[in-house]
Amino acid sequence: MMKFKLWLVPAVVLFMGCAHTREARDPLATHIHADMMYLSDADSARVSSWDRSGGNVDARPIVPGETLELAAIPGAGVIRHIYFTIIGPVATQPHYLQDLVLRMYWDGEIEPSVEVPFGDFFGQGYGRINFFRSQLFTVNEGGSIGDRETTLTVGFNCYFPMPFSDAARLTLTNEGATPVTAAWYHIDYEGLDALSANVCRFHAQFRQERPATPVGDESNFNACSFVGTNLDGAENYVILEAEGQGNFVGYFLNVDNVVPVWYGEGDDMIFIDGEDWPPSFHGTGSEEIFGGGACPNIPYTGPYTGYLRIDNKDFSGKNSSYRFYVTDPIRFKKSIRATIEHGHANNFANHYSSVAFWYQTEPHAPFPKLPSVVERLPRDAALASRAIPENAVLIGVEDGDVAMTPGWGRFFSRACFDTVGYWVKGGAGNETFRWNIPEIERGTYEVFAWIPDDANKDHAADAPYTVQSAAGRKDARIDQSKEFEAWRTLGRHELDKGSFVQLSNRANGNVVADAVLLVPSPEEAHAKGDR
Repeated sequence: MMKFKLWLVPAVVLFMGCAHTREARDPLATHIHADMMYLSDADSARVSSWDRSGGNVDARPIVPGETLELAAIPGAGVIRHIYFTIIGPVATQPHYLQDLVLRMYWDGEIEPSVEVPFGDFFGQGYGRINFFRSQLFTVNEGGSIGDRETTLTVGFNCYFPMPFSDAARLTLTNEGATPVTAAWYHIDYEGLDALSANVCRFHAQFRQERPATPVGDESNFNACSFVGTNLDGAENYVILEAEGQGNFVGYFLNVDNVVPVWYGEGDDMIFIDGEDWPPSFHGTGSEEIFGGGACPNIPYTGPYTGYLRIDNKDFSGKNSSYRFYVTDPIRFKKSIRATIEHGHANNFANHYSSVAFWYQTEPHAPFPKLPSVVERLPRDAALASRAIPENAVLIGVEDGDVAMTPGWGRFFSRACFDTVGYWVKGGAGNETFRWNIPEIERGTYEVFAWIPDDANKDHAADAPYTVQSAAGRKDARIDQSKEFEAWRTLGRHELDKGSFVQLSNRANGNVVADAVLLVPSPEEAHAKGDR
């Protein structure tokens, strides 16, 4: 029996149509654990970061700008499992998730078949840790130094089979400004004599749209009332565009929802082999794609589907989900365009990013240019650079446009936006801090509050903000006990002179007041640029 027939189970379903299977007469040939039972002439091996001196310094540092070659494997084979754990200089700030870029090259190709920020490849959208278990990825806890998102290290595992006929090369590049202290890794593979000619190569690609451009008059509106139509999919968020023959086998999707309403009425639409409208695959909403009930607001994970991150039960903030087509790969012979609406009929201006996984024949089409580190930072982290976006309005705590009751205490810290902040103990709500909106052009603005880490530490997890705007009063609560030195959104509001933002001490801990930022909505910014 030829060796290339022996390693394809249970992975055979991922590239069915790209490879042969065992003899159909063998009753155990297609068993999910066939690889454990059958003899094989394949050579098992591992490439790892082990200390070649025989000592115990088994990790590799990666300085800014450096590319670490993880593996250079000659000949034919298949990677079975990839493992990492990584430490940056500050364990509670896993900057490496977006600073590092993982690339994979098959059979001597010049352009990579895999090019994805490290964290996104393992389902860690927004540079945040999300522990989960699925059939193809698991992200496991390490030793805890605080809450679950600040463990000292994290175990990243990938089980996608990755075949190659002549060579495999894997690299990890630090595109950030901060050194990575230590990276441990294993790449487990099997060496083979040859591959079948119709075994496809593994691919992975990162994309983002921040923000997506809304369509229609009802922007950021949960259109369960059937407002708007979409009869071409032209404005959909694009997850993957590929040319050639192969199998689309899954994706991670991250949605940073800017308003506290359900955003997931967007249908998936997958166009195969250049087909016109309607596509061969047309869905009925986001929750159906990811295997949940209507409007899920509680995280869950499973073998093939899951919502591994849901920040808030009101749907605002960061949400991450996945769908793996392990038992039902989507076949294409010439091309594929996998898309999803951003809201019903694309009516939401949310921030989207994704990683698509597929197998195909080579050569593959050129990938879109990978966004820079700054460009791929999440919405709040990008603002946290202290660089004020063009047309934004900053109101500091020492400006003449603020007013406060007597109970607020002044403090100094480099964590504050401009070294100065104010704080007060939680109480009955009788202490308030107000930022009065100065003379601005009336329009829609996203309002952000800067959250510093003050010396008193007992931060409120429910700091109550109020935005009084032309449309009325809206309340929002921010957990000030985490994500320090960052802009945190209070949502979008119709503002003009006379509007204000207010913070009170009706909270369960110390409340901190710092700068407020008003950022014109994308629609407003485009309109002003056209004048």
